[in-house]
Amino acid sequence: MKKLSKVISVLSASAMVMSMLAGCSDASGDVTSTESGDATVTESGASTFKIGGIGPTTGAAAIYGSDVRDAIQIAVDEINEAGGINGYQIEYKFEDDEHNAEKSVNAYNTLKDWGMQMLVGCVTSAPTIAVSEKTYEDNMFMLTPSGTAVNCVQYDNAFRVCFSDPNQGSASAEYIAGNSSLKDSNIAIIYDSSTEYSAGIHDSFVSKASELGLNVVSDTAFTTDSATDFTVQLQTARDADADLIFLPIYYNEASLILTQANTMGYAPTFFGCDGMDGILEVENFDTSLAEGLMLLTPFSATATDDLTVSFVSKFEEMTGHVPNQFGADAYDAVYAIKAVCEAQNITPDMSVSDICEAMKTGMVEVELDNVLTSPTTLSWDASGEPNKDPRAVVITNGVYELCE
Repeated sequence: MKKLSKVISVLSASAMVMSMLAGCSDASGDVTSTESGDATVTESGASTFKIGGIGPTTGAAAIYGSDVRDAIQIAVDEINEAGGINGYQIEYKFEDDEHNAEKSVNAYNTLKDWGMQMLVGCVTSAPTIAVSEKTYEDNMFMLTPSGTAVNCVQYDNAFRVCFSDPNQGSASAEYIAGNSSLKDSNIAIIYDSSTEYSAGIHDSFVSKASELGLNVVSDTAFTTDSATDFTVQLQTARDADADLIFLPIYYNEASLILTQANTMGYAPTFFGCDGMDGILEVENFDTSLAEGLMLLTPFSATATDDLTVSFVSKFEEMTGHVPNQFGADAYDAVYAIKAVCEAQNITPDMSVSDICEAMKTGMVEVELDNVLTSPTTLSWDASGEPNKDPRAVVITNGVYELCE
């Protein structure tokens, strides 16, 4: 399937290594003592890499942030056990932002005070955009696992693992058009016009669907303030004879739509994007209603390659459930950082800015074996966008199965 990437000129940068200060750093890397007993202040994290994470572990989007937090921890533990990055261990700290941009900036400042050198985050788009302004000012490297809005990677220090909103919308239309059982469907769209995520996917899906000749028969919206009763939108879709409903929305609202459609006796095929991932974990939701639901995602926890099997097994042991795509994004993000650090000979005694410059150069050169698109590789261009294959999964017997 067509690779999703933007082609722009590659930005070159060279990493400058700072000489080590005298003395041996303690675990925090903040103050060391020489043999004579004189205190010496060093670069924060000089003896270890300090990687921070930000995302919602409480609130409506907690399923996303919790999986990201835990997946990063698994990757960090694996890397440290195998000898670290260039012989240096990783220290890792994660802050909850409650899916709130202001709280995410506060979390960034907390991590910066801690000595963070690189950021895996944020998880959702609005916080990612807000924090990207700060990382740009500081010239700190950031790799968001799942910030999909276009402006999440507007600066050259920011990259993402997930597809952007426009890419998700166009890829969804392309997938439907290329699927023999879906391409002739009467398509209804129900989206959240008050969120950049949903509106962005919606707009690119509509444009690509028109280009491909898909039959969109209904297009209705709701807002966050009215995200409890979807009977009007569903009835409009039903009256238009829609047999496929495209839902570029988050899992909480999707669970209500599926429940209300069932109450109406309306059973179209439902198709979503990465925001749908997590629907099987919604409290008090009858997961049998999600049988047959399709969503565009490059990750399936049921994949049989060794890398995915190992990751899923460790994640289940830690959390008691299988990881969602957001966790897989984050796991691969940490290994991308490791690969680039090793290729660019990055060490933790370098300044945050010098680390960032080296990371920017290395990100466009790395090809990563990964759990997201295995057995194909994952790479990036200088726009911050990933190059990877879009795929779809279908919920079958309560698990995500990759579609053929």
